[in-house]
Amino acid sequence: MSLYPELIASVLYQATGSNEMIEPVYFYIGIVFGLQGIYVTALFVTSWLMSGTWLAGMLTVAWFLINRVDTTRIEYSIPLRENWALPYFACQVAALTGYLKRNLNTYAERFCYLLMSASTYTFMMAWEYSHYVLFLQAVSLLLLDVLSEEHGDKVYEVYKIYIFSLFLGYLLQFENPALLVSPLLSLVGALMLIKCLQLNGKKGTFVAKVIKVFKFYLVCTLPLTLNLIMKTFVPHKENEHVLKFLEVKFGLNVTKNFTLNWLLCQESLQAPSQDFFLRLTQSSLLPFYILVLIICLLSMTQVIFRRMNGKSQKETVTLEDGRIGERPEIIYHVIHTLILGSLAMLMEGLKFIWTPYMCMLAAFGVCSPELWMTLLKWLRLRTVHPILLALILSMAVPTIIGLSLWKEFFPRLITELTELQEFYDPDTVELMTWIKRQAPVAAVFAGSPQLMGVIKLCTGWMVTSLPLYSDDDLLRRNENIYQIYSKRSAEDIYKILTSYKANYLIVEDAICNEMGTTRGCRVKDLLDVANGHVVCEEGDKLTYSKYGRFCHEVKINYSPYVNYFTRVYWNRSYFVYKVNTVISFQS
Repeated sequence: MSLYPELIASVLYQATGSNEMIEPVYFYIGIVFGLQGIYVTALFVTSWLMSGTWLAGMLTVAWFLINRVDTTRIEYSIPLRENWALPYFACQVAALTGYLKRNLNTYAERFCYLLMSASTYTFMMAWEYSHYVLFLQAVSLLLLDVLSEEHGDKVYEVYKIYIFSLFLGYLLQFENPALLVSPLLSLVGALMLIKCLQLNGKKGTFVAKVIKVFKFYLVCTLPLTLNLIMKTFVPHKENEHVLKFLEVKFGLNVTKNFTLNWLLCQESLQAPSQDFFLRLTQSSLLPFYILVLIICLLSMTQVIFRRMNGKSQKETVTLEDGRIGERPEIIYHVIHTLILGSLAMLMEGLKFIWTPYMCMLAAFGVCSPELWMTLLKWLRLRTVHPILLALILSMAVPTIIGLSLWKEFFPRLITELTELQEFYDPDTVELMTWIKRQAPVAAVFAGSPQLMGVIKLCTGWMVTSLPLYSDDDLLRRNENIYQIYSKRSAEDIYKILTSYKANYLIVEDAICNEMGTTRGCRVKDLLDVANGHVVCEEGDKLTYSKYGRFCHEVKINYSPYVNYFTRVYWNRSYFVYKVNTVISFQS
């Protein structure tokens, strides 16, 4: 369950003596928000390293805060694993940016390497999906190695960090097999093997060309082969649903499975809405991001053609050269943001990784004299000296952007800070109060995973499921418990609940009578499809079911429902039933 963050927080809480001064919940919230401060600071440093001016860091922070609806979920979901993990990933990216820079002195390079190692490992320990994010980063570094061969040694040093972090994480996560069968390990392991083969030849010869083709073949096939071998010999169940989900998401498969269809219906796993792009445009982030990205891509293309024509790269690129696309850290960031952006266009949840990247890259670009010099070299202006104009633009443009953002958004931020919001959900509060006062200490509750998570946190009572979607067994358990909203018999529901040793069942009126805006995405609709009560291929025509929907029928209090379940509490939103002790079932 990736509970190392909570374990470390609890140790700090006791070790610092904070238990005598502050309540645990406020200490916890303080740590998470403190990490967000580290997150923004890391973005600040990254943009500063790339542009050479602190002004880029300030603009990055401004865009991050203004677009915080799309950069972080900290405001409305504090304990998310990503809120613990992404600050460390931002630190890793900052360290990697410094590590890839040319003409770095030994001490700075060593510091960047150590920081990158520590933050990579911590990131992997804090989030169960971190190895997928690092896989995308590894692909970006692979393409950097292809486009800028002189930095191959540094790239392979980063690969070593990946391998070390994976195996150490495997041990400290109680031999988590998901890390051994991850695409990150297969890709990095294959690339390290290819490097060990020392496949080199004299440039320009026929042998060298054959070796390049063979290397390309190995890069494409060896990672897949290693992954298949690992999956054959390593027993694993974790994250199998991720691959199945991706198959359905990209149209490679069709399924009636409740869990997969439920995941597909989640807003965070659908394509981003037009409002997302409208917000980014209103804050001026998207237009400047696109401008910077286009200039960097064109410059990179220019560098590639120069290399194909046999022209060598300079060891030190000066401002007068106007070749922003030759810098290895720029090449890496452009490739990485393109990969993240492409995936964010498919799944909106990934915008929380991509949008901070946009803030950093756009701010670096408008504040970088080198980027403006690259553009001016193409325009071939003769009236003003290009270097002078590039320096003026790198100061004037971010200043104008900053002033416009201050005028338009600063009053809104101050207004939002002065607003005091209060949680108001009397029905849920009443339910928690009843559980604490009336339910036996050994009682086990069954219901939707979201409600069970609330009950576990607020009361401490035992529950049958949790809102955790990274484990196949828990996902299967959640699907079984959700059957209380399907067209199943009282006996079937009773057998399911008793198999999980549940004593109480909680039916939520919001799910039972859900009027969803997205057709076919209500929980009861997904259950009907999975159970064969709806035939999708025939225009959603209902098929015969001799049982009514359980959550409706159990409220009427007639046989056989009253034989299995007794209502013990209800309010406008929740109905609580005690699971009766039944000796036998009628055949």
